[in-house]
Amino acid sequence: MIDKGILEGKKHIHFIGIGGSGMFPLAQILHQLGFYLTGSDNNETETLRAVRDMGIPVVLGQKAENIIGADLIVHTSAIMSDNPELIAAKASGAPVLERKELLGLVTDWYSNAVCVCGTHGKTTTTAMIAQIFYEWKDDFGCVIGGKLPVIGGSGRAGSSENMVCEADEYVDTFLKLHPDIAVILNIDEDHMEYFKTLENLKNSFEKFARNATKCLIYRGDDRNTADVAGKIDGKPKISFGWDKSCDFYPEIISQNGLKTEFEIYKNGEKIAKTEIHVPGRHNVLNAVAAFAAAEFTGVPKEIILKGLVSFGGALRRFEKISDFGGVTICDDYAHHPAEIAATLNTARGLGFKRIIAVHQPFTYSRTFRLMDDFSKALSIADEAVITEIMGSREKNTYGVHAEELVKKIPGAVFTPTFADCVKYLKGHVEPGDLVITLGCGDIYKVSKALAKEREENR
Repeated sequence: MIDKGILEGKKHIHFIGIGGSGMFPLAQILHQLGFYLTGSDNNETETLRAVRDMGIPVVLGQKAENIIGADLIVHTSAIMSDNPELIAAKASGAPVLERKELLGLVTDWYSNAVCVCGTHGKTTTTAMIAQIFYEWKDDFGCVIGGKLPVIGGSGRAGSSENMVCEADEYVDTFLKLHPDIAVILNIDEDHMEYFKTLENLKNSFEKFARNATKCLIYRGDDRNTADVAGKIDGKPKISFGWDKSCDFYPEIISQNGLKTEFEIYKNGEKIAKTEIHVPGRHNVLNAVAAFAAAEFTGVPKEIILKGLVSFGGALRRFEKISDFGGVTICDDYAHHPAEIAATLNTARGLGFKRIIAVHQPFTYSRTFRLMDDFSKALSIADEAVITEIMGSREKNTYGVHAEELVKKIPGAVFTPTFADCVKYLKGHVEPGDLVITLGCGDIYKVSKALAKEREENR
């Protein structure tokens, strides 16, 4: 058990891997609370620049001397045990926390914590709820896996009892959290290098649901999620989904580009008509989940609808980077086959001449286990461009290579480096095309570099 008072008396907190999407919101929160922070990372990214803009000193490269002076050190699960900075931290005598342990402490500060989990859609749904709280004028806390423009980042301390937190199942991170309202969007096979079996994965979601003190909100027409919810008792349960047997369900009225109009039904009765400005049927369902969670929290209906209408998406979720010379360039965080398929099927309905999917596979284990699923999903595009696998926290013990994926996708192109990728795309795209980069690593650099190249060489 982590001592709830571990932050008391601490002045200097050091983050190993401060540029990570899970570390950045926690850094924002502790910075807002007045702690002196330092950090390190291995790659220069936009997030790292945002950290520096907050006045937090950051060192590129992880070395033992980086922790000097810190009286608490935080690291991500992606940091390997032989990392020199982590070794020095453990030998320093100062407390060392993994990121998920700190996140658990943060959620425990609030008596009305909405924790959103699921294999797909949790960042968008968490961001939708944060947008609703923002429109409510509530001084809420939040931890989001992507940046939300209205809060200037992805983390916020807040002084009210309300907070919304993205709850990640990877290595059972969400079991460290203290949810009052637990939201389960869906359960699909992912992170199987850790969970090994679907039953183990479902058991972890069940434990998460049992931890909710006030309510479970769940996808009622998703078989795996319904199985888990069926084992939970002793607390209110609210279902949502497409099926009219669910407590909340939507009916789409019209779809036009990024805009979708739909009605929301509760217990068979129409209670609202609204619209969202992020594309795809999956985002309609995310909005219904957000509606149900916000309503349970006590947000008035008109404020919930205002939040949904004003929500423009979290960054890296079908984010438009450029629309120059007839070529639209977008970026999306999708990194699981089901997410890629949902994104590309959404793109199919937007009227582009060609869809060019640019994918950076993430982790060797996922690429190896889901190779055929990735090939099917990426084949939805008119053309797929694949870069090298980003191993992240893993070593390539699987002997898997990106070229194997390329061979499974008709007409796919392999561009080993980002420079190769930008060069190929620059000479290949035509007016009417959509180029969309896909992945949770740093593939977004390709979309931004391509946009810059095209605009500078008009």
